[in-house]
Parts: sequence; structure tokens; C-alpha cells
Amino acid sequence: MNEIEKHYARIFNTPSGKIVLKHLRNITIERVLGQNISNEDLRWVAAQNALVHQIENFIKRGNNLT
Repeated sequence: MNEIEKHYARIFNTPSGKIVLKHLRNITIERVLGQNISNEDLRWVAAQNALVHQIENFIKRGNNLT
């Protein structure tokens, strides 16, 4: 998996990559949800958050490999 992590780090450490990652965080992890959100929607949001966290973890590990 080391090779893909290096690619994530290389892509997301560019100025454009940092903007895209910030946008992904804004529309997922940092989004404020209303109190009437359904259980189904909560699961969908959790999956989106997990994907962004996975990308961030790949970037961190990739940075440690370079």
C-alpha cells in the first residue's frame, strides 16, 4: 500500500490538492447537521466522513514515506 500512499501525498500536497481536500472536509466532516436528520442520512454522512478521513490518513502515511 506504500506506493498509493505516496501518490496521495504527492497529489494532495500541491496547492490545488490542499484546496480540494479543504473543500472535501467542508462538505463532509465540518458540515453541521440538523437535529431531524434520518438514520439513513446519518449513515450516508458517516460513510462520506470515513472516506475523507481515509484520504487524510493516506496523505499522512505517504508524507512519512517520502
